[in-house]
Amino acid sequence: MQILVQKFGGTSVQNENSRAHVLKHIKHALMQKYKLVVVVSALGRKPDPYATDSLLNLVQFPANYNSKRELDLLMSCGEIIASVVLSNELQRNHIRSIALTGAQAGFITNDDFTQAKIKQVNTKRIIDEFELHDVIVVAGFQGQTETGEMTTIGRGGSDTTAASLGAALQADRIEIFTDVNGVMTADPKVVETACPLDTVTYTEICNLAYQGAKVIHPRAVEIAMQAKIPMRVRSTYAEDGGTLVTASADIPDRLITGIAHISSITQIKVDMEEDHARQSDVFKAMADAGISVDFINISPTGVIYTVADSDTEKAVDILKTLGFNPSLTPNCAKVSAVGAGMTGVPGVASKIVQALTGAGVQILQSADSHTTIWVLVHDKDLKVAVNALHDAFQLSKINGSKNNDRKVLKS
Repeated sequence: MQILVQKFGGTSVQNENSRAHVLKHIKHALMQKYKLVVVVSALGRKPDPYATDSLLNLVQFPANYNSKRELDLLMSCGEIIASVVLSNELQRNHIRSIALTGAQAGFITNDDFTQAKIKQVNTKRIIDEFELHDVIVVAGFQGQTETGEMTTIGRGGSDTTAASLGAALQADRIEIFTDVNGVMTADPKVVETACPLDTVTYTEICNLAYQGAKVIHPRAVEIAMQAKIPMRVRSTYAEDGGTLVTASADIPDRLITGIAHISSITQIKVDMEEDHARQSDVFKAMADAGISVDFINISPTGVIYTVADSDTEKAVDILKTLGFNPSLTPNCAKVSAVGAGMTGVPGVASKIVQALTGAGVQILQSADSHTTIWVLVHDKDLKVAVNALHDAFQLSKINGSKNNDRKVLKS
């Protein structure tokens, strides 16, 4: 039995017109003799009535709520509604279909409500349902504890649901459908010449996602990579194959694959006058307060790191209670150049610095790994910085003439 897992986001299933495109993709896969598991997110986005944020607004979250357990009961409703709506339309089109909650699909999680971790995926119910149905529509983003409590698995959870099912079922591949035409070389809202990529490695797309690209959740990619299941990131509204996510041996030779960014962050500097023992105090205090830190530089005279703008006031208050007087640079952005091809190649950092300084962008901080180079810049310079790097590495030409071959589906 050939199994294909497809995931459709909220905008793909939000109305009858968008669901018509979803049905075309499902019918095409059925014509290829696949059995399908289709994972869905909640219908639309706020203010659509069944979107997750709209449901949370019913209890005035985050200002007024009492129980994470009951939040999970509420948030799980959006995906369940979406699964029933899509399954109903499939049945109306004479396709044998059934809707399942995450729990019914076999997802067992821990009891960390709103951020539950998947412990096990029991595929018996899905395998049994394939005896009677060709398409199983699964509510994403959710599961249940061993004692039967409903849980949700955090933002991006529908991607993780799809990847986990693909791994557990040893599917031929996992297809993630979105409202953009695959993985792009940069955010097209920032770079007009950004183009879709034909192929990326698992590592590259993970790094792009962690550094701000929102096309897929990085945890989903990690699950697919561990199981060696190919992924495709595709547009709901196009008929081409989108972007193939695969092993490094299968991609073309290129230095940089894409530019990602994260805005609205603050740089914090803490001077310590060579009091090395207190360096750990800073990061322990941040961790105890649940503040995520990034872009860490440690030297004999102090530490430098970044936090989200929304956490800045809290972080400063904590540092002052420890006796520090931190200096701040608010309204910053982190820009990342990602590419598996840069490993061991000299001159990449030099090219990045030349491109940014040539564009008049001040670099506040930098760091690098084997496949990513990060720079911190002022938020006001974000668009200039991303475009300068995109141009410097000629990313608008990364696929040559293939970018013009993409076809748009018609309703």
